[in-house]
Amino acid sequence: MRATMVKQEPPVTVRLPEAWLWAVILIGAGLGVGAAFAVGPVADWTIRLFDGAPGPLRLAAALPLVWAVPALTLVGALAGAWVAGVWRAENPVVEVGADRVVVRADGGGHHVERAQLAEVFTDGRDLVLRGADGGEHVRTRVDSGLAERLRSAFEQHGYPWRGTVDPHESAYTVWVDNTPDLDERTHALLRQRRRALADDRTGAADEAREELRTRGISVRDRGKAQQYRKV
Repeated sequence: MRATMVKQEPPVTVRLPEAWLWAVILIGAGLGVGAAFAVGPVADWTIRLFDGAPGPLRLAAALPLVWAVPALTLVGALAGAWVAGVWRAENPVVEVGADRVVVRADGGGHHVERAQLAEVFTDGRDLVLRGADGGEHVRTRVDSGLAERLRSAFEQHGYPWRGTVDPHESAYTVWVDNTPDLDERTHALLRQRRRALADDRTGAADEAREELRTRGISVRDRGKAQQYRKV
């Protein structure tokens, strides 16, 4: 007898849609058009009120409208492209396959086998992939607008999607330095991570998080505070 072949669903890739990024660029260009018509009255108002205007504003106001419109439209589009580029860089590319998940972010990536995962969910602005032992294989920032696309991708492949709230929400505690419920090395790692985040050193912050994970501590950010949970 011939073996029955089971057709697997193809991988689904979730990323910021190109249409969203182009929309930002077009909004920037539209603002540039509006600025071309508004810059003259704004410069006149500033001069009357403050007896002067900033040099760039005076320069833009001095341009004939036929030049101001294309020039400021281009400036607005370039500003929109910069914003779109930052937005793209801040969000991961998540590839959900039948037997593994690959998350690419910050020039690197994480490969997690399906068999390792017990919970998948979004927690605030974080996508979290958690193992059966309670440890987090991945915690990475994603735009809230991608939550529904992520849910659909994971559920399509039968992953244990748990929604948009951490199933262990009540177990988290705000970190307070030197509290007796944590050992000194754990406190040192949390201090190190806090300083790294304040200095925008994401690599150092990730290293501290990884060592905390190996010590059975899950950490997340809420505003400027770190919260932790013992796994």
